[in-house]
Amino acid sequence: MTTFRPFSRREFLAGTGALLAGAACNLRAADAIASASEPMIDIHQHTNYGGRSDQQMFAHQRAMGITTTILLPAGSRATSASTHDGAANGLQAKCTGNDACYTFAKEHPGEFVFGANEVPDLPEATQEIEKYLKLGAVIIAESKFGVECDSPEMQKIFALAQEYDVPVLMHWQFKMFNYGFERFHKMLEKFPKVNFIGHAQTWWANIDKDHEDQAVLYPKTTVTRGGITDRYLSDYPNMFGDMSAGSGLNALIRDEEHTRGFLERHQDKLLYGSDCIDTIGRGPGCQGAQTLAAIRRLAPSKKIERKLLYENSKKLFRLRNA
Repeated sequence: MTTFRPFSRREFLAGTGALLAGAACNLRAADAIASASEPMIDIHQHTNYGGRSDQQMFAHQRAMGITTTILLPAGSRATSASTHDGAANGLQAKCTGNDACYTFAKEHPGEFVFGANEVPDLPEATQEIEKYLKLGAVIIAESKFGVECDSPEMQKIFALAQEYDVPVLMHWQFKMFNYGFERFHKMLEKFPKVNFIGHAQTWWANIDKDHEDQAVLYPKTTVTRGGITDRYLSDYPNMFGDMSAGSGLNALIRDEEHTRGFLERHQDKLLYGSDCIDTIGRGPGCQGAQTLAAIRRLAPSKKIERKLLYENSKKLFRLRNA
């Protein structure tokens, strides 16, 4: 006869770990297990986003299971045309600048890295950006300013990105930030060694070939393949897409049949970002977590999912320790 021996606590936890990971009542445990087995990179997060504390941001990223986060700074506070006379300071969201992102990343090595940014029509813009590139910034971002996308000021920044071999992430918003989306192909051609990352409302609205009214920033209609964004991703090896923010989430869920083909078609060009102002990191109020869920649900294969959530970003940003 076999004598029954009760499970030890260690044996019980080991045997039920998989069950706990899938249980809806223990989302925090599930996130921890997922992040341990599957690293994820978030290419788009901010310090002091809407007044959120660094501690809250840190907890938010941990709760989502993010293992490496790129912090994107705002430029200096300035009253200029590109900041809409100061209304768009702090990336229009109270975000803090280069030094705050640099300091936080240095306090959390391996888990956080940082970008460099400056208001483009300030005389010292390129010098300020270069200062942080020399300190190890992995991107120039977030370029969210009221300027022509091919202006002399922006071209100086693109030339600097080319010199330091870092990407530039651009916030496209009709009549508000980065004007001239339809002619940006000229910059893609002029700076073929610079990797550009598209983001925000106008970028994502234009996945649709039939998107005509550019004032509509969050379209809900079904998508016809072949919009400007789709063509930029297909035709230019130096064009990538950031799936963050409400605009990225809207693009994923507005026409899920189209999305599956879009993710497969551009599986090597799309990057997960959250750009999420939430403080919890899970649940219906967290846009970043909703975007993760949409990618996991709609990616045509596990291989593509891993590209979108990790591999593409690791390669593009050369994140050896991610």
